[in-house]
Amino acid sequence: MKLIFKEIDRGNWEECADLTVLREQEKYVASNCYSMLQARFEEELYPLSIYDGEVMVGFLMYDLDPDTKRMEMCRLMIDKKFQGKGYGRIAVLRLLDLIKEKYGEIKFYTSIEPENIVAQKLYESIGFKKTGEIMWDEEVMVIQL
Repeated sequence: MKLIFKEIDRGNWEECADLTVLREQEKYVASNCYSMLQARFEEELYPLSIYDGEVMVGFLMYDLDPDTKRMEMCRLMIDKKFQGKGYGRIAVLRLLDLIKEKYGEIKFYTSIEPENIVAQKLYESIGFKKTGEIMWDEEVMVIQL
């Protein structure tokens, strides 16, 4: 598995828009189309496509939240065809390395829908901890880089 991030551009945005999650996961993550539009019109949002070699397998986005001033992962999705193969875990670990390299040893945040046990277990296995805080009806998690 050779996982790399690429910026969303003219050559790959349609492929990214076509990625989907399982129907039961749709309530947990915004569509890639919405996320790409949001990144186009809001500041401090950084969308990235996730590739295994030349094959796009997912999408993630991180940002500097304008309200809290926290760096956070605000999107992570792996296309339904590629789920269960470890891509999500490796993508998060690579993102943490990227954030630490760019911003140093900071606290890095994400949030989960309370009923999204799969995401919670993934993030906890990497080292994220629940803060007890609720934002946007989601549980906030943090990791110290």
